[in-house]
Amino acid sequence: MAADRTIHFVSLGCPKNRVDTEVMLGVSGLEGYRHVDDATDADVIVVNTCGFIGPAKEESIDTILGMSQLKESGSCKTLVVAGCLSQRYPEQLAAEMPEVDHFLGSSDMLKLKDVLDAPGRAPRMLVGNPADHTIRATDPRLPSLGAHSVYVKIAEGCNRSCSFCAIPTFRGKQRSRPIDDVVRECEMLIDRGATELNLISQDTISYGRDLKDGTELAALVQRVADLPGAKWVRLFYLYPETLKPHLVDLIANHPKVLPYVDMPLQHASDRMLKIMRRGHGLDRQRKVVETLRKNVPNLVMRTAFIVGHPGETDADFAELCDFVTWAEFDRVGVFRYSPEEDTRSHAMEDDVPAKVSNARARKLVALQRPISRRKTKAMIGQEVEVLVEGGSEESEFLLRGRWWGQAPEIDGEVHLANGTAKVGELRKALITAAADHDLVADLADEHGELPEPPDGPRRAPRKPRISLRTIA
Repeated sequence: MAADRTIHFVSLGCPKNRVDTEVMLGVSGLEGYRHVDDATDADVIVVNTCGFIGPAKEESIDTILGMSQLKESGSCKTLVVAGCLSQRYPEQLAAEMPEVDHFLGSSDMLKLKDVLDAPGRAPRMLVGNPADHTIRATDPRLPSLGAHSVYVKIAEGCNRSCSFCAIPTFRGKQRSRPIDDVVRECEMLIDRGATELNLISQDTISYGRDLKDGTELAALVQRVADLPGAKWVRLFYLYPETLKPHLVDLIANHPKVLPYVDMPLQHASDRMLKIMRRGHGLDRQRKVVETLRKNVPNLVMRTAFIVGHPGETDADFAELCDFVTWAEFDRVGVFRYSPEEDTRSHAMEDDVPAKVSNARARKLVALQRPISRRKTKAMIGQEVEVLVEGGSEESEFLLRGRWWGQAPEIDGEVHLANGTAKVGELRKALITAAADHDLVADLADEHGELPEPPDGPRRAPRKPRISLRTIA
């Protein structure tokens, strides 16, 4: 393949999708394609779609249609659609989008090679069975967040049967990777400069159960965290089960496992948790939160809730609000229920009117916002370790980074003043100002020395806009 062939990727949806896109980036590199940031300069455009809920599907379709216009106005000759949307609706998309040249499913990243080997001659429909592939350390992959911070997908699919979720129908049943394979990938990523390893899957707490050989999450976390070169190890998408003591101990005491817990709870009313088929009630959720608060010093806990699910009453929503007030989570994501075919909820009666669902979402965001703001402002005057990530969009005189309580692309940033640092460095900083999500800090020098406190408070960073689908 000629070296001057260019390719552009659009990755939509969750971090798991980002990993899939990074594998396709690796495939394209092996095929001699050069990645370009500007889609108008690309010979091949790949849109990796999300098909989780209505708004995500709409964004995917709009993006595909937008990219398809570049087949006339840009240099694009081949348009490829990959990911969850094409896995979920292959025939419909193929019939309604003649401008798309090739379709790949949610586990067909390696098939991009077939397209790039023979543009225009490879089969148009390359959507396979999602169960046929699980990511491996040997798969080509080019991290896109920067070499210092990476997501590591430890399993594919999901065995849960939550009433509102269609993911098992197009991502397949859970398929955990062997511990040795995950560790091998982490070693390779560390060799390329990674210091933050974010372990992720659809149902992380269930990691290893499908292997039926005694493999469990705590053993994996221990192996990864003990790797030389790993600095921060973060866990995403823990299900609210009774947490095993070994895992809690790692989160609480291992110097590299961050005391950051991402645990989407979805609701807090016993009645709604049963309707949602979550497999537990409010009592378990309270005990999990209490266990973590009691045993994990400096815990940062992030969760998400769905409002407006069929059957949700004012009383159910009031219970949810009471729980959020009691739990005092650091961050909360609020999602309005999206009716999805192939789910149990889709056939349920007692739909909640959109007006009511919207009002509940706004109320829950408003309830959580002062809790998050209070916790953020309480950090003023604290010294924290910050991962430096580059220049700040706030000012050419500032750097940006994240302290360990901020997950990449999710929880805001720290704007760093009064110092210089290299991207990827972990440096001490003193928090001097705070907004709802972002922080301002003075950067310590390479010897760890902090500058003298400023005369008066620094200006807080520009307040970010908050929508009902962002962190509250």
